[in-house]
Amino acid sequence: MQHAEGRFAGAGGLELYFQSWAPPQPPRAAVAVVHGVGEHGGRYTNLVGPLVDDGYAVYAYDQRGHGRSPGLRVHIDRWAEYRDDLGAFLRMVAAETARVPLVVYGHSMGSLVVLDYLLQSSDGLAGAIISGVALEPAGVGSPLLIAVARILSGVRPRRSLKLGIDAAALSRDPQTVAAYRADPLVTSRATMRWGTESLAAVRRIEAGMSRIAVPLLVLHGEADRLNLVSGARALAHALPVGSTTLKVYPDVCHEPHNDLGHEQVAADVVAWLGRVVGTQA
Repeated sequence: MQHAEGRFAGAGGLELYFQSWAPPQPPRAAVAVVHGVGEHGGRYTNLVGPLVDDGYAVYAYDQRGHGRSPGLRVHIDRWAEYRDDLGAFLRMVAAETARVPLVVYGHSMGSLVVLDYLLQSSDGLAGAIISGVALEPAGVGSPLLIAVARILSGVRPRRSLKLGIDAAALSRDPQTVAAYRADPLVTSRATMRWGTESLAAVRRIEAGMSRIAVPLLVLHGEADRLNLVSGARALAHALPVGSTTLKVYPDVCHEPHNDLGHEQVAADVVAWLGRVVGTQA
């Protein structure tokens, strides 16, 4: 496995950090990972190994205000910054991988970034994988936090508030929970403007998700206490029969790729990719 690190120019020229992992042979396709709120692209190693072993190149970037990328922690002025960053990232990945089939993988907040991007354009994408879809938030999107964010976003947009994420809700694996709590690149706060922009993105996606035109794989833990599984089911049911594969994992928490039984999740991703890439390569 070949590992590399680098920077690319996101929206407004902001230099964002990314990592890549590649097989020794030319990749059969590339997977671009978009992480969740408050975390970073280095937390997806349980997917990287199986994907690279099966011949895929994997790229993951730290979104602005996250991980090793610059910017006020978990803050945006406009949601379009996330969308434009993703567009720049996908163009870079496509250029680096000689334009093999490209699939984007978005988890939690990353699922919103990916879905919102797909409402604007799916050019160059063979498909998308949506994990822990954040259309029915139960933790970060609590009514109290939403009300506070709406009030303060206009007058104190950069003021931050604790997200209230319970690390134990991420996974049943004690080692994963302990590593998350000890990770210096993880943050538990977000700004008022981020909150209102995220809520607006949810509403925009709900109104337009039936227009998404690429094959989707939707992954969700049935025991997810942060984003309810009903959001994943609503997304799958909004799309034409045959265009979406929904995988709901009993007893699994918010991060299927980091929970007990993550090997099955990775196997499902590899199997779906094989079908999608096989038809579109």
